[in-house]
Amino acid sequence: MFRSLRRALCAAAAALLLPTAGALTAHADTTADTATAAVAGAGYWHTSGRQILDAAGQPVRVAGINWFGFETGNHVVHGLWSRDYKSMIDQMRSLGYNTLRLPYSDDIFKSGTVPDSIDFSGGKNADLQGLNALQVLDKLVAYAGQDGLKVILDRHRPDSGGQSALWYTSAVPESTWIANLKSLATRYRGQDTVVGIDLHNEPHDPACWGCGDQATDWRLAAQRAGNAVLSVNSALLVFVEGVQTVNGVSGWWGGNLMGVAQYPVQLDVPNRVVYSAHDYATSVAQQSWFSDPSYPANLPGVWDKYWGYIFKQNIAPVWVGEFGTTLQSAVDQKWLAALVTYLRPTAANGGDSFHWTFWSWNPNSGDTGGILKDDWSTVDTVKDGYLASIKAPGFPSTGSGGGDGGGGGGTAACSAAYTVSSDWGGGFNAEVKVTNTGTTAIGSWKVTWTWSGSQKVTSMWNASYTQTGASVTATNATHNGAIAAGGSTSLGFGGAPGGGAVPSVSCTAA
Repeated sequence: MFRSLRRALCAAAAALLLPTAGALTAHADTTADTATAAVAGAGYWHTSGRQILDAAGQPVRVAGINWFGFETGNHVVHGLWSRDYKSMIDQMRSLGYNTLRLPYSDDIFKSGTVPDSIDFSGGKNADLQGLNALQVLDKLVAYAGQDGLKVILDRHRPDSGGQSALWYTSAVPESTWIANLKSLATRYRGQDTVVGIDLHNEPHDPACWGCGDQATDWRLAAQRAGNAVLSVNSALLVFVEGVQTVNGVSGWWGGNLMGVAQYPVQLDVPNRVVYSAHDYATSVAQQSWFSDPSYPANLPGVWDKYWGYIFKQNIAPVWVGEFGTTLQSAVDQKWLAALVTYLRPTAANGGDSFHWTFWSWNPNSGDTGGILKDDWSTVDTVKDGYLASIKAPGFPSTGSGGGDGGGGGGTAACSAAYTVSSDWGGGFNAEVKVTNTGTTAIGSWKVTWTWSGSQKVTSMWNASYTQTGASVTATNATHNGAIAAGGSTSLGFGGAPGGGAVPSVSCTAA
C-alpha cells in the first residue's frame, strides 16, 4: 500500500482543489445537539454495544486529529520548531477537535532519548527545555486535558526507522512491546485524559486474524497485549486495528476487520475493546473500488464489508483512527464527502456514531498533507470544512491552568477579522477569525457583516448562516461556540461573485 510515503517528511505545498458547494453545504449544519452532549466525557470511558460511554454512562464521540512526530527520529511531535505546543493544542480545540491521537515508537523508552527540533526562542516551549521524550509527552497530555481534549496513545512503530508488518521485530520482540505498553498504562494511571492505547499501527501481511498461529495471528497478540495493559490500568480502552488480508480479501493496512465476526477480541475486563480501521484515498494508493463504475455510490458497501458491519450490528464501537487525502483530485473529494456522510453527522446522531481521528494535523505528511498548511499556522479551511458535520463537543477540563479562560464574573466580548484567501473573479473564498477579547470564556458567538456589492454566500463551514440582501449573520457551530479568554476560532465560506471590498465585521458573544 506504499504506506511509508505518508510518513515522509515532505514540506512541499499541496495545491488543493475546492470541494463542490453542495458537498460543503451538506456539512455545514452542526448547530443542533443534545442537552447532555456538552458536558459528556468526564472520567474514564467504557463501551456498551457500539457506543463509547463516559464515567456517568453518557455517550461520547471521538472527533479528533493525529499529531505525529514521536514515532520519528525527532522523538517529539512535529511543528515545535515553529510554534509553542500550547498554541497548537489551543488551535485544535478552537477548530472543534476533541481528541488527540499521538503516535510513538518504542525508541522513546530508551535511556537518553531526547527530542530535537524544538524552538525555545522568544519563550516558546519554555517548559519543555531539558526534558526527555516521555517527559515532553507528559506535558502534552497534561495540557490537552486542561484544554478539554482526550488523548489516545498509538504504538505506531517498533522504532523510528519505519513501519513493521507485525507487532514485533528481531530488534523489538513481543516482550518489549508489551512491557512498554504496560509502562505507558502505568504512567498515566489515574490521569483520565489518556482514555486508551492503540496497540499497534497497521498490521499487515503476513499478519492474520484468527489463523491461530501465535507468531502471526494479530487477534491473539492483541488479546495478550490488551490483557497486559488492563492488568495495570483496568480503566483504559483498548483500541485494536484490523489487518490487511482476511480469507483472501485484502484492503488497507490495518483496515480489514472482517475477521471480527468470527473471532472477536476477548479481554479479561469486559467493555474495553474498540475496533479501529484506517481508510484512505487515491493520494495514498489505488484500490479497486476507486475505479468501480458505480463510484462513489459503491463506497458504503465497501466500508460495510471491511469494518462498518461491526457498528451496524452493535458488536462494538468503531474508530476510524486514520483517514486523509491531499484533496487534489475529484475522486478524492468524492471519497471524503462520502466517508463523512457514512460516519454519521453529530447533529443527528450524537455519540451513536463512528469515532474518528483525521490524518493529520501536520502539513508534512507526504501523501495527505494536513489541516495546517506549510507555515504550521494557517488552517486549510477547505479540508477542515469537510469535517464540520462530524465534529463533536469537547470534554470537561481535567486540570487548571489550561486554555479554559477562568471562571465567570468577567466580561464576554469578541472581535472578528475577515480575510479573503482567494478570488478568481467569478467567486472567492474567505475566512472570518473570531477572537475572545473578554476576560471570561464565552459559550457562543455570532458575527455579522454587510457587503457593498452583490456577493452571496454559496457555502459555509464551521458555522451556520442566514443572508438577507447584502447582510450576513453567521452563528457558531456546536463544536466551536466555546472560546477561552484570549482564544480564537474561525469559519470559512465560499461566495460569488468575486472582486468585492472587505467589509467590516461585528461580533457578539454570550
